[in-house]
Amino acid sequence: MEKIEHTTISTNGINLHVASIGSGPAILFLHGFPDLWYSWRRQLLSFAGLGYRAIAPDLRGYGDSDSPPSHESYTVLHVVGDLVGLLDSLGVDRVFLVGHDWGAIVAWWMCMIRPDRVKALVNTSVVFNPRNPSVKPVDAFKALFGEDYYICRFQEPGEIEEDFAQVDTKKLINRFFTSRNPRPPCIPKSLGFRGLPDPPALPAWLTEEDVSFYAEKFSQKGFTGGLNYYRAMNLSWELTAPWAGLQIKVPVKFIVGDLDITYNIPGTKEYIHEGGLKKHVPFLQEVVVMEGVGHFLQQEKPDEVTDHIYGFFSKF
Repeated sequence: MEKIEHTTISTNGINLHVASIGSGPAILFLHGFPDLWYSWRRQLLSFAGLGYRAIAPDLRGYGDSDSPPSHESYTVLHVVGDLVGLLDSLGVDRVFLVGHDWGAIVAWWMCMIRPDRVKALVNTSVVFNPRNPSVKPVDAFKALFGEDYYICRFQEPGEIEEDFAQVDTKKLINRFFTSRNPRPPCIPKSLGFRGLPDPPALPAWLTEEDVSFYAEKFSQKGFTGGLNYYRAMNLSWELTAPWAGLQIKVPVKFIVGDLDITYNIPGTKEYIHEGGLKKHVPFLQEVVVMEGVGHFLQQEKPDEVTDHIYGFFSKF
């Protein structure tokens, strides 16, 4: 881990913290919520050893990167803009791209908006969902799961931050990372996150040192930056109207755990396996469903995920 280099790069009006190691073809790893560059620590080391330049930023709002205060600064256009500027600063023309959770959403949109900067994509956890011109995304989740669905609960500025503040940060991180419940996460206001049961003992893939690293960073930065991605969902929907109906035309491999909440959203399995995803992502070449694996698959099964990524990118 001490061999990983940490730098700060100015891009798109903010400063991004970037972890990187190795030399060779560049792979850009994008994390999600509530996460950091650290999510990809094992992949960074593995791919450096395999002859790649592995790059993992803290996305805006996270870790040691800047956190603009307004949620309006967290649309997918802002974050893709950060990444284009990052690549320019590093002198990288085109990259292999890997995303997880919100990082996966950003990766889909980077391939949509700037396919000229992406050689191939391995995306995990979150499928590409084409823009529905008639329904805003938060409204769609509310209609599907109700007001208590976590994305709907995340919308009110300050409310969830206050809720999180009443829970020990280590306990909160542990609960997020070790959840094995594939059902839609609904948190009634009367219960709140403070009412969640104590998390189980740490699994073998997540150490006390790991939890402490996350807890320290989120205790310093807070969760508002990450929550602002959810609060900008409807604004992103408005701003991305010009790209409605476009297909994603880069080579793609998609990986998901069968216990991931995203895989168990009603209709998602059918969409993936019955041709819906392929319709919108015509160069989709492989879909991998990892059995008995939850949401944070790159940490839970790092060697398997690395093998899947390497097996795909080594073709290009």
